[in-house]
Amino acid sequence: MTQQSLRHHPQLFRSFFQGSFPCSTARRAGGRRLDMVISSGHDMLLEKDYAALAQEGLHTARDGARWHLIEAVPNEYDWRTFLPMVHAAARHDMQIIWELAHFGYPDHLDIWKASFVDHFERFARAMAQLMHDEGIEKPFFTPINQISFWSWAGADVSWLDPYASDRGRELKRQLVRASLAAMHAIREVYPDARFVLTDPLVQVATHPDNPDSKPYADAQHQAQFEAWDWIGGRDAPELGGRADFLDILGLNYYPDNHWFFSGETIPFDHPTRLPLHRLLMQCWQRYQRPMILAETGAEGDARAPWLRQISEEARLALDHGVALEGISLYPVVEYPAWADDRRSPGALFGLGDPNGNRTLHEALALELRSQQIKWQNWQTKS
Repeated sequence: MTQQSLRHHPQLFRSFFQGSFPCSTARRAGGRRLDMVISSGHDMLLEKDYAALAQEGLHTARDGARWHLIEAVPNEYDWRTFLPMVHAAARHDMQIIWELAHFGYPDHLDIWKASFVDHFERFARAMAQLMHDEGIEKPFFTPINQISFWSWAGADVSWLDPYASDRGRELKRQLVRASLAAMHAIREVYPDARFVLTDPLVQVATHPDNPDSKPYADAQHQAQFEAWDWIGGRDAPELGGRADFLDILGLNYYPDNHWFFSGETIPFDHPTRLPLHRLLMQCWQRYQRPMILAETGAEGDARAPWLRQISEEARLALDHGVALEGISLYPVVEYPAWADDRRSPGALFGLGDPNGNRTLHEALALELRSQQIKWQNWQTKS
């Protein structure tokens, strides 16, 4: 079989290159609620933001509903923060992958109780019905962003809500239950709805100086697939997973997503470090499901070279038959960092000025245009 006959041709989204808006609504230590939609200025600049992405050839984006605002009162839904997003996206012909929960949930809920799943199911059904009533067709959703990361950060190391320790697996099961309930509810309204299920794509390796750690490194590496296995019904069948709910894998990938079992980051030039296309091939061989790089980016002067490297690796994966359907730049707009409010120097667009104008990062924009041209040429030669 020739390489060209193996090659996958993406066609799932309106654009292969995409943008991801910061949407976290996590509650940090001391009770401070984050709202990245507000702190990035996206809530006030919806029209300009969607227009700016379209201008740069990004016609698909990830954006989020803020559940804690919409259901501030139990079982009552206030859509005033969400409908403007739906309307602005429609006006600019933006295809949105809608997140329902990004590390945050209403204050009146206890994430450990069965009622959390029930509320999330009703919220998902109500949101789908609203979008249906607004004339949105063939929607894409991410029920819960990064189940594995949230479980670790929120219930193993107590870095996010619910601020627990050594309960990560329990939270992961709860979030999978909630995701499955939400997908069932959405499909009642939209039988053709698609789901992008996001989690980090990582490599956990054995350090050459500690070969005895190999079983532990392998187990930690394999753990990244657990939530997807549960959603797809491959394991933990009591959770109710089904193969058709394991729809599109959303892989979040950054320069430091490679580490030794000891915790030390694997350097770029270390022979142990696997190239991205190899990691993508692992996912493809395991699941045979379409996927996107749902978040990727680097900071400062590294952001343009990083996009170049990622794009080259993406083409290699596609040449090997991997069904990679997109690359989404994150963050596509700047926001103050969670911990110290420093600016996040990795975005395509900066924070808005007093007139609501964002500065375009020229080096990243030029690299994006270059990769879009290479992408068009690659498709033509296919």
